[in-house]
Amino acid sequence: METTNEFNGHAVSDCPVPTSKIPNKDDPKTFFAKFALFFKRNLMVILTVSGVLAGVGLGMLVRNTNLTLAQKTYFAFPGEMLLRMLKMIIIPLVVCSLISGAASLDTRSLGKLGGIAVSYFLVTTLIASAIGVALAFIIKPGVGAGALNSNNLGLETVSADKETTDSFLDLARNLFPANLVAAAFRSYATDYKMIAVGNQTNGTLIYEKVPVGMETDGMNILGLVLFAMVFGVALRKLGAEGEELIRFFNAFNEATMVLVSWIMWYVPIGIMFLVGSKIVEMENLVLLVTSLGKYIFASVLGHVIHGGIVLPLIYFGFTRKNPFSFLAGLITPFTTAFATCSSSATLPSMIKCVEENNGVDKRISRFILPIGATVNMDGAAIFQCVAAVFIAQLNNIELNAGQIFTILVTATASSVGAAGIPAGGVITIAIILEAIGLPTNDLSLMLAVDWIVDRTTTVVNVEGDALGAGILHHINEQGLKRHRQQDEELAEVRVEAFANLQAEEETSPLVTRQNQGGDVSPGAKEDSVAIESAL
Repeated sequence: METTNEFNGHAVSDCPVPTSKIPNKDDPKTFFAKFALFFKRNLMVILTVSGVLAGVGLGMLVRNTNLTLAQKTYFAFPGEMLLRMLKMIIIPLVVCSLISGAASLDTRSLGKLGGIAVSYFLVTTLIASAIGVALAFIIKPGVGAGALNSNNLGLETVSADKETTDSFLDLARNLFPANLVAAAFRSYATDYKMIAVGNQTNGTLIYEKVPVGMETDGMNILGLVLFAMVFGVALRKLGAEGEELIRFFNAFNEATMVLVSWIMWYVPIGIMFLVGSKIVEMENLVLLVTSLGKYIFASVLGHVIHGGIVLPLIYFGFTRKNPFSFLAGLITPFTTAFATCSSSATLPSMIKCVEENNGVDKRISRFILPIGATVNMDGAAIFQCVAAVFIAQLNNIELNAGQIFTILVTATASSVGAAGIPAGGVITIAIILEAIGLPTNDLSLMLAVDWIVDRTTTVVNVEGDALGAGILHHINEQGLKRHRQQDEELAEVRVEAFANLQAEEETSPLVTRQNQGGDVSPGAKEDSVAIESAL
């Protein structure tokens, strides 16, 4: 027998109707229509990948024309414009998204999610460092490469005489910038000055190297991130008084994302010229690849293992979902990362794709991704560890267990301070080399092939950020489900208690006699309540 329900005033059958029989006007019917729909949904991905391929072809063609240095600069101009546009919106995007994200999350959940995020970043970076060290000892890229010399490859030497202690102190100083406006384009760095501190017996002056603070060009993104997080929490604490400012930053954030969506349409053109100009600038490519081939192979293999196996397994372990279907929605930011070699420049497209393609909560993505782009450098940790072991093998230095442990810890810690810009991780290798007492004059070898390794490095960096956002979104969703279930159980308990009370009132003979008299005076009602409570 068929029963009916009322829905919006109409009788509706309770029998389920097969959804496959319901025609959907949006469903494509022909192969051409299906292809057109697929092309429309994945247009940005197709254009971005096509830009990389076109850039390779264009670079190979222009390379044979023997351009002058000035002409190479002009050729790279469209790619430079893309980088400038992406860097232009980094500060408003990071600051506004972190303020609105920290202000929208509850203080308790903020602390919980922040703790999970920091643990995730530290554990994954430590695993990445271990993979880099293990591969360097297995592949031995520096063994037998003692003939490598900076002069043979036509490279400039790199001066990196910074003390390890001062590097970490600079990291702490940059967390608390003295001037927020200056932090947008300058960061703190330690330099050294030789100061006379006395005379020897023969009259010779005694000099001492003294650290002196100075401001260097480059955005202090770490200080801006910390300030934005704390400021967002402070606005949340204000309550109603801070609501207007929170709405302002939310609106600013949404407007910035609109700008990002506009810039994304220029990405394929910019990427084409970025890749093409790099190919045109290459000199002695065959010599570099053959000389440093094992180093390049070890670094790229580490990125493939970490990005293709370790990170997806961690994501699957937390969410029990297919990690590759999650990553499939992020092809555009991965391609942007490959072309720009900058985690910070990839941040705008990453936030957009994570929210639109993978459905991550805006409060989660806009809080975690800017932090990850600053402190989570899994790819950098891998190639820094490979480079440290490579230079040790190059100089025929045997590393002991203590030095290996120092490499792991220092690479994990120094990757936090690595700038999210092209070649940002090479300078932090000097910190590791200083920590284990290795010479830093071979760093120029790293710079020679950094433009190759840095591409896979940046892809792994942004992949770790994206999967971390997905994990936190899943944990947050699970927490919300548990709260809903608890609320439903409490509601059921309340309903049952209310029903039992009604039943007792109906079956109690004393209460029945009190109610039989029709209208009762307030005094009589109070007496009846007193009798009930006493009984």
